[in-house]
Amino acid sequence: MSQTHSLSSRERCPRASGLESLLPLVSSVEETPEPIPTTIKGTIPAWINGSFLRNGPGKFEFGDDRYNHWFDGMALMHRFHICQGSVTYCSRFLRSDSYVNNSEKNRIMISEFGTSAMPDPCKNFLERFLSRFQLPKATDNANVNFVKYKGDYYVSTETNYMRRVDPQSLETKEKVDWSQYIAINSATAHPHYDHEGASYNMGSSYGRSGYFYNIIRVPPPTTATEDSADLTGAEVICSIPAAQSRKPSYFHSFVMSENYIVFVEQPIKLDLLRFMLYKIQGKPFQKIMTWEPRCDVIFHLVDKHTGQESEVKYRAAPMFTLHQINAFEDNGFLVMDMCCGDDGEIIGDFTLENLRRESVQEMDEFYNSLCRNLPRRYVLPLNVDEQTPLDQNLVTLSYCKATATKTKPGEVYVTHEELHGDELLQYGGLEFPQINYNKHNGKPYRYFYACGFGHVFADSLLKMDVRTKELKVWRYPGLYPSEPVFVASPKAAEEDDGVVLSVIITPRKEKSTFLLVLDAKTFTELGRAEVPVNIPCGTHGVFNEMG
Repeated sequence: MSQTHSLSSRERCPRASGLESLLPLVSSVEETPEPIPTTIKGTIPAWINGSFLRNGPGKFEFGDDRYNHWFDGMALMHRFHICQGSVTYCSRFLRSDSYVNNSEKNRIMISEFGTSAMPDPCKNFLERFLSRFQLPKATDNANVNFVKYKGDYYVSTETNYMRRVDPQSLETKEKVDWSQYIAINSATAHPHYDHEGASYNMGSSYGRSGYFYNIIRVPPPTTATEDSADLTGAEVICSIPAAQSRKPSYFHSFVMSENYIVFVEQPIKLDLLRFMLYKIQGKPFQKIMTWEPRCDVIFHLVDKHTGQESEVKYRAAPMFTLHQINAFEDNGFLVMDMCCGDDGEIIGDFTLENLRRESVQEMDEFYNSLCRNLPRRYVLPLNVDEQTPLDQNLVTLSYCKATATKTKPGEVYVTHEELHGDELLQYGGLEFPQINYNKHNGKPYRYFYACGFGHVFADSLLKMDVRTKELKVWRYPGLYPSEPVFVASPKAAEEDDGVVLSVIITPRKEKSTFLLVLDAKTFTELGRAEVPVNIPCGTHGVFNEMG
């Protein structure tokens, strides 16, 4: 049988007590544009040669204007350059239009996720009133991730704008508008890459014919002739109509195996009518997101090579997911692992007011109100047709407890397997999963690495064995790690031969940041590179080999 629980993921994790304030981790910092040396403790393996690039919000006010939400902060890019056992650090603010305009006017000029820009006081009353009825200009404050298309690095958020960047100097290059290449209005900051070098992503589009979720393919890099952004050849390979065109689902990422892409249509909804109303009222984007647990999850299965969507609809109980772990095919089944929660209200909760609570009691209450995300496995049978019997479990993989049952022609209901043991609950669940991507993305795998959430921000690093569901843990009081990134060793023979990199920050002591290097196999510390700067809590990062 599959594993189902009457308790939500939050109720299954222990309640916290005595949590410390995280105010310093969500405060503005200065950039460090020129590389500075770090102090090495322990040993940084000499074979690591490249740059650990990180992104995230780093400035939360302009003049007297303050941002409301953590996602709104101006993008600050970080680079830890590792070579021959030594490490240097630098950082730069992305010179987005948002950053430049805000800096010039010393006020917030462009709306972000949780903060609406107020009409320009230099305009007359009529101009300010009419500006309420104009569609807001999408931000290019790309503070979520570093992504790669055709060999070039970009920083990305979830609008139609990206910024090309130099991964060595962190210099901001040209602004790129997806809609100049393909008919989409937004794209995720979590593309996937295949072994031929093509990139896949998902974006949304809307118009008179409705709202669509689009699968995008960008071809592999060609020999570059000039130093400029190039998304030519990008194409939409499949458009999936939203189940509710006026209330489409929010999505942050998607599933990809060797031959399939799966879009997860989940019950976090974007209320488009409310969007238009809130624009007139000057309310922020986050307010249009609603959690509607009356709606099932729908997994849309698409052939990656033909762009053809399966006629079978795979349904599951309401849940929400931000990040996928991995997916692979096995003997006529698609196995999908992802971090899931039972309460999709979480995204709007990360306001700076909440994150900066200084009272222990208030911080405990806030943390204990949040959803906990746990790893789950879903299995989709790929060969469902008229002859497939009704009302019996179709999953025959011996290592899977997940189920899939054909409930009527063209519809399969799936239940998940918990991809963890009870030990994980004491670490508050997990998020920000990473794998040995180059060797195991879209293929069978054994290990993933993630952050444990015993506080509002991650307070531990975890290694999960998906076969045995055993954990290895790195955790020390007062230390808050970033998303772990795996780097394989040059002569790796096994999946976990390599290191895990994470940036560790603390609210307890000024300028006490360090880059942590763990042995991926034993999950013990090899060394750290201490850097005398303050770094706010960030989002995602990548390792750029030979950077």
